[in-house]
Amino acid sequence: MSDTPFSPRGSRAAPPAVSLGDSGPLVDRADNRVLVPRIEGAPPRPPSDVILSLGGQTMGTTWSARVIAPPGVGEASVRVAIEEELAAVVSLFSPWEPSSEISRFNAAPAGFWAVSQPFWDLLDAAMTLGDETNGAVDPTLGALVDLWGFGPPGPRPALLPLPSEDEIAAAMAVSGWRKLRLNRDARGVMQMGGMRLDFSGIAKGHAVDRVSDRLMAMGATSHLIEIGGELKGRGVKPDAQPWWVEIERVEGDPAPRTVAALFDLAVATSGDYRRAFVHDGRLYPHTLDGATGRPAANNLASVTVLHASAMMADAYATALTVMGPFEGPDYAEALGLAAHFVERTERGPVERMSPAFAALMDDPEQDGPG
Repeated sequence: MSDTPFSPRGSRAAPPAVSLGDSGPLVDRADNRVLVPRIEGAPPRPPSDVILSLGGQTMGTTWSARVIAPPGVGEASVRVAIEEELAAVVSLFSPWEPSSEISRFNAAPAGFWAVSQPFWDLLDAAMTLGDETNGAVDPTLGALVDLWGFGPPGPRPALLPLPSEDEIAAAMAVSGWRKLRLNRDARGVMQMGGMRLDFSGIAKGHAVDRVSDRLMAMGATSHLIEIGGELKGRGVKPDAQPWWVEIERVEGDPAPRTVAALFDLAVATSGDYRRAFVHDGRLYPHTLDGATGRPAANNLASVTVLHASAMMADAYATALTVMGPFEGPDYAEALGLAAHFVERTERGPVERMSPAFAALMDDPEQDGPG
């Protein structure tokens, strides 16, 4: 499983994932599909009436933030806090940084290696999700990510044939979450020799959560954070409106324009158009299936997940993509995940949604959020 957020280059540029909304016009159109989480009571007032807008570059993509800071906390302090969290994530989990903790582990000889607590925490979460999803989340696929041209070595040359069966088998021999041994008492991770960890399908969401938690600790209890299309909203704006965002759409998607109120909610989308290459007329997307050693080939164009945790939304969006258009919706329903699927078919794109996603749709008998 890989969603490749750290790459400074790619064979296909990612489109803007979402539109961020500051006010009512985003939800004024009657033909919009509106997603609203159910909340109890009135939300707390934001700490001030001033919305700071910030942005920058990170992980080979962009970040943006809209933050309502408490009195006495200026834009410079908010930017420093955000950039410190993003730099920490890169220093831990970016395989494009030779000095990062993940790069050092991936280059290490065979043996048990102690890792830092933040590294351990994300690896442990990914391994738990690997168990839960039967490998649809797998943090050990770095060798396959590199082989298919989505890792630090860069894209496969246009004239180079696809990976051979022997190459795939060799990469799979050092991949697979079941092969990774952990020593919890020593916070140790077994490097079997040649295994390369890859947190690409979970790290952007993790970074969003880290930034959001840091802002909450500063008293900036109302904010909207976006990193490469993964978003999380906390609190409300000064006009008591939630943070409205427009959900990314696949070209030709029959679903109406969809906007979501991110009140203490995150959203992540995994799409086959995000980063891919074409060979002999066939699209090879960046999301890898560890069971086959190949890019997922199940006609899912996109999967969107809403969850309280951006990390979990990120991971589940990729996992459901690997599971495919039939197992994925069944799994989402069983877990109560709010998930939306778009499958490419001969009849054109077909959408499916989980019951939890449908339950977020605004009740037409209630007053709209405009």
